[in-house]
Amino acid sequence: MSNTTFRKFLRAEDATSLENYVGFGADTRSLPKAFGSRPSAYMMPASEALSQFGSGYDVESGNAPLNTSLNILHTQRFQLEKDRSFQYLFSLNTDNNFQYREGVDRFFNTAQGIYDNNLYTTTNRFSTNSSVLSAINYGTKRLSLNLNAFYLRGTENTIQDQLGYTNSQATVSNAFIRLNQLQKTDFFTGQLFTNYKLTKNDAHSIKAGVSYSKTQYQLPDRKSFRGSLIDEHTTSVNYSGNSLYRQYMNFDGDFFGSGLLEYNWKFGHDDLTKAHKLSLGYNGSFNKVASSSRFIVSQNLASNNTSFNTNAPDATLANEIANGNFTYREGSNATYAATMREGVNAGYADLALQFNDKLNINVGARVEQSERLTRFRNPGSFSDPFQRVKLNNLDVLPAANLKYSLTDKANLRFSASKTLTKPVIMEAFPLEFVNPDATIESGNPNIINSDNYNFDAKYEFFPTNKEMFAFTAFAKYIENPIERLFLQTAGSGGLQITYNNSKQAVLYGAEIEFLLQLSRLSESLSNFSAGFNTSLMYTRTTIDVVKNSVETAAIGDNNTRRLQGASPWLINADIKHETDFSKKWKSTMTLAYSIYGERIYAVGTNGLDNYYEKPFGKLDFIWNNKISTKWDVKLGIENILNPTYRIDLGDESTIQIFENDLTVKDFKRGVGVSLGLGYTF
Repeated sequence: MSNTTFRKFLRAEDATSLENYVGFGADTRSLPKAFGSRPSAYMMPASEALSQFGSGYDVESGNAPLNTSLNILHTQRFQLEKDRSFQYLFSLNTDNNFQYREGVDRFFNTAQGIYDNNLYTTTNRFSTNSSVLSAINYGTKRLSLNLNAFYLRGTENTIQDQLGYTNSQATVSNAFIRLNQLQKTDFFTGQLFTNYKLTKNDAHSIKAGVSYSKTQYQLPDRKSFRGSLIDEHTTSVNYSGNSLYRQYMNFDGDFFGSGLLEYNWKFGHDDLTKAHKLSLGYNGSFNKVASSSRFIVSQNLASNNTSFNTNAPDATLANEIANGNFTYREGSNATYAATMREGVNAGYADLALQFNDKLNINVGARVEQSERLTRFRNPGSFSDPFQRVKLNNLDVLPAANLKYSLTDKANLRFSASKTLTKPVIMEAFPLEFVNPDATIESGNPNIINSDNYNFDAKYEFFPTNKEMFAFTAFAKYIENPIERLFLQTAGSGGLQITYNNSKQAVLYGAEIEFLLQLSRLSESLSNFSAGFNTSLMYTRTTIDVVKNSVETAAIGDNNTRRLQGASPWLINADIKHETDFSKKWKSTMTLAYSIYGERIYAVGTNGLDNYYEKPFGKLDFIWNNKISTKWDVKLGIENILNPTYRIDLGDESTIQIFENDLTVKDFKRGVGVSLGLGYTF
């Protein structure tokens, strides 16, 4: 919850309704047929420019209420004849969140060593999430059958203002950009799992499962204007130069399916809880995603500029279109559509050996064949053929784990494995997401998986069933680590945020974790417990400049630096108080703090140093109350200290930098207060 006013869409009162927004993007998929190979030549007639849009640029101000959440849970179990049972669960959840941020937003002109954009940004967001979960379970002596379904709808309304200068024009400090958008996400997943005992004693069993998921992300009408802020309430815009634009984007996870089939054999001991276990199985997944977008920009006709009330431009712009002073022209290019398909087929085997009460060993391997096919066009003509990037992999992934019980309360664990890190959709999908401040976010279809070789040694001690102490030493070698890059275009013009593989990386470190009951210190603290976790880590990445085809800033010797995204240290700590105020009222209060050390946010290129995410400490308070057997009440205060989040350019660039302040982004996240209510019946 913000202590300032919150701006929102005039039509955003029903944030889950899109009837007023979908008209703009409805014909996106027919874009090539409608506009031919030169869509930028098409200009809308006034009637079309006035009628195509169900939402406008107008906004209003209002005070942000308390963040709230509500959940309802119902579950029941039925015991049937012949040792059969049936159980069902239903859960309904909804919440909303208001957020306000403000701070600087900058990027560099690498040709001149000065800021290209130097803007002060204020952002207001209102988000909602609603979800439904249902599950049923049917069981017999041998069979367990589980079916569940989950649906989530999320919306986010954003009003963002940026004030300062762009295109290195430091003398023009009243450049103003207003972004106004609604995002909508729909996610559905259904899963069916079963476990069947082939023999009565469970010595032989099979496990199987299938799942289906579908995701849809929409920007029904993302719109922005950029011009000059004349005074507190007035903005002047120029119709040329993309000063007004509207953008539609649809991202469909059309299909994600997965399957599992596993056979288990317990052998070597009459007591099957102490027997060895062999598992043989197959699992696979198949994924298809597609994107489509449309982009239109203002085009001057009889006039080249106008002024309007910053928060209420719609009436003025409608009048200007009706009078023939400007219209919209097509700004979409051939990159408007792309698809990606992924498939994984894997077989695996795992052997768990229990030699005695003290020593357990697991050894196994997974053989995985995967394929990723991406189809997209580069900027150019709609008639150009689609580019195809096809990546195939065959990976053998062994793993071994050892557990040795030193005593009934202490264990030693050792593990070694090879794993994969696969790029997430945003890192690999060739979608260009254009922001009004000339930054572009895009995936890299040529990015490949990272191979990870992992080694861990752990000592754990359990003084009581509520306490724990653990020390872990770890090491990892990574081939082709995936990292975020900031790429500057030649001279002035923009910043591209994308991803690529470095050559290799090594990291090693140690982690300490404990959970302690404070009654050890004093009986008066018997209701308190403390948790603590910290890790220290050293990382070193080797850069392959030729492979990346970019001039990466080399910090240190032999083109090496720290691994992007890895903190050299981090700390998590909490203090918890648990008490029963009465027979029906149980209370848990938690004060939690977390902080991480400086880490590389993005790799610098074109002679710029890396961009460093500065330490950020977060203090939260959560109070959970169980009242009777049906009601749950939760009060949360998030980010109590409200520190400044900051990203700085490092001071070891190989080009001359003339700016004294190297902070490229900062903001305060604000203090959030939320109230949640749950009912179980």
